Amino acid sequence: MEPPPPPHRHKKCRTAEAAVPGGEEEEEAKDALISLPPDVLDGVLTRLGLRDAVRTSALSRAWRRRRARRWPPSTASSSAACPGRVRSFSAYVDKLTARRAHDWILVLARRGVESLDLASPIHNHLAVHSSVFSCDRLAYLNLFACDIPPLPPGFAGFPNLRSLTLDHVWLRAGGEYQLEEIIENSPLLEMLVLSGIFIDGDDIINWVIRAPNLQHLTICSPNDYGWNLLDLPRLRSAVIDLWDYLGGRDFAEFLGKLLHVRKLHLFVSYQPSNGAKILETLPCTFDSLKSLKLYMEFCELPPILTIFCLLRNAPNLEKLKIMITDNEQKVEANGVFQNAEWTGGMCANLQIVQITRISWLPNEMSFIELILSKASLLRTISVTHGDKCLMSNEDALSELLKYKRASPQAQILFKGKADGY
Repeated sequence: MEPPPPPHRHKKCRTAEAAVPGGEEEEEAKDALISLPPDVLDGVLTRLGLRDAVRTSALSRAWRRRRARRWPPSTASSSAACPGRVRSFSAYVDKLTARRAHDWILVLARRGVESLDLASPIHNHLAVHSSVFSCDRLAYLNLFACDIPPLPPGFAGFPNLRSLTLDHVWLRAGGEYQLEEIIENSPLLEMLVLSGIFIDGDDIINWVIRAPNLQHLTICSPNDYGWNLLDLPRLRSAVIDLWDYLGGRDFAEFLGKLLHVRKLHLFVSYQPSNGAKILETLPCTFDSLKSLKLYMEFCELPPILTIFCLLRNAPNLEKLKIMITDNEQKVEANGVFQNAEWTGGMCANLQIVQITRISWLPNEMSFIELILSKASLLRTISVTHGDKCLMSNEDALSELLKYKRASPQAQILFKGKADGY
């Protein structure tokens, strides 16, 4: 009996069969397709998406030549060089590929790109081509470490844009007005992230973020660029990190524009040299606010007054998170002082409190004691400590367990040391 063929020969045969399903009939079908008139073939390629257009090259050399003639590689990079629509494009552009990025954007504008994500090294940011403003089908635009060019004459806006993220981007002098026009001419915009915006020039220019369909807003900036908010009736969540309290302008008025938010993250820093006003009153009540996260400290009076101001004006708050950023107590705000800041109805619906990086300072302990003694629906207070603690964890927990509790179901959960921010 003749021995069976070696296993590797058998495997090779199966692989070859799988690569050419249909045998001669398949080859005849390929030949029939390529024999179609050139304008018909071009029409087929134009209607294919990126992946399918590239896959036609595997049919035969004739198909590869047809695709190459229809779309020469020199017109753009191979990642964007295809007929038909390009729905999504993402690229990390370093110094070597920066020149090609201009060609990419030109091609993508013609191909109706819907999602565009460009990033470059933070020390070598990318100068974005102005043709990005011609991408009128964009629904998602993310730019990181990029130079934004001026708006071209006749800019028609982004009629389909739903999400805009500008992270560590640079704009020329007067860029505030450019941002205002982009946002205002994006009527469907739902998410706006402005993080690390840098604009040339020293003058503060008052401009307005006007976006009637906006649902989430992030503003994180070390500089005051005249931030103003208007017409945000659908806003549901916001992250606000303005390091200098708007350069001494009315921060309470600014926060009042976040009237409808359900979730708010707020960085409450204190820099006495910048002329910032202490936040003691607000022009509105945040009836929709359910979750509040504060980055703050209990070491200075202004942040402490700020948290009580916010709690007084958030009657339906259910969850409070506090991330402590400093552990050197400079003023004493003991239980008597804090109790004087309490008003009837405060924290009436508060159920969950989380405090991270606590140092067991007297001001921090007094705040926990006050919450436990007043919040009648409280379920849990969870605590993690930072690197420096005024007392041992055992002594601190022993003290906490002595505090009076307004809610019979309130529990104190100690979760050890915080991992970090």
